[in-house]
Amino acid sequence: MTARRFRSARRIPAALVALLVLAVAGLFLYDLAAVRADRPAMAWRRELAHRLEVHTPADPGVQLAGVALALAGVVLLLLAFTPGIRSILMMRSPGQDTGQDTGQDTGQDTGQDTGQDSGHEAGQDAVEASRPPLRAGIGRKDAAQVLRDRAMEVPGVRSARVRMGRSRVRVRATSHFRELDEVRADLDAVIAVGIEELGLVHPPRPRLRVRRRAD
Repeated sequence: MTARRFRSARRIPAALVALLVLAVAGLFLYDLAAVRADRPAMAWRRELAHRLEVHTPADPGVQLAGVALALAGVVLLLLAFTPGIRSILMMRSPGQDTGQDTGQDTGQDTGQDTGQDSGHEAGQDAVEASRPPLRAGIGRKDAAQVLRDRAMEVPGVRSARVRMGRSRVRVRATSHFRELDEVRADLDAVIAVGIEELGLVHPPRPRLRVRRRAD
């Protein structure tokens, strides 16, 4: 089972929306209470009521405003359903790598052990299954730093820059000795191993660029 991405709490936008709704509701409540107390309504509400009486839904301005509000609502819904945290790359959980082997080993051991041991192992498996899945992630900058350190270990690489994306990692290296093809081959192998060791759910594809240092 693929680990789900981390979702942003969005505390600041939620707080701003709550304050805005509270302010508008309080303003309407104050105006309604003033009208109930035989006081004149606020000028903006009288103007709004007048415009609603004059303009109908068939007016082009009203239709354009409705379309704009509908598009804004769709955009807000899409943003609300997205995870929001794009700077964290999801890592594989331990169960994703060892779940199949563990199941096979458990089956073999169950056939050899007694009924009491089988029941004990089944109970442990049930407890493990009831626990929430472990999720882990690594920041893009941290992953890029790890790959950069690995790239600097390649003989002939003087400097390296790594940009980590969700589907692609770009590596730019500068070599000051050795043939560029040899440096590129070693760098390709080292980066591939580094990406595998990161344990990402969706490993990015490397894109290498090696050039000679300009004297």
